[in-house]
Amino acid sequence: MEILGRDSWLESYRIAVEVDGVRVIAHVPERLFADRPGQRPSHQAAYEGIAARKAAIETSIADLVRGRPLRAPYDQILLAEDN
Repeated sequence: MEILGRDSWLESYRIAVEVDGVRVIAHVPERLFADRPGQRPSHQAAYEGIAARKAAIETSIADLVRGRPLRAPYDQILLAEDN
């Protein structure tokens, strides 16, 4: 997993993972890492949250690529258009 930075327009972090030998980029909403609903996490909190949920994020992105349904709260992840 590689964190490519924050997308301010989508209020998400761009995450790159390899799925079936192909590099895939997805947008993971920053709100998943906030302490309270409606609050924007700091970059540090977001990076720590991404690291703590690495396996679930990677699995969710792979499921999304393969057309499988995602479980909440990871059902908010979107594939980037440049995939």
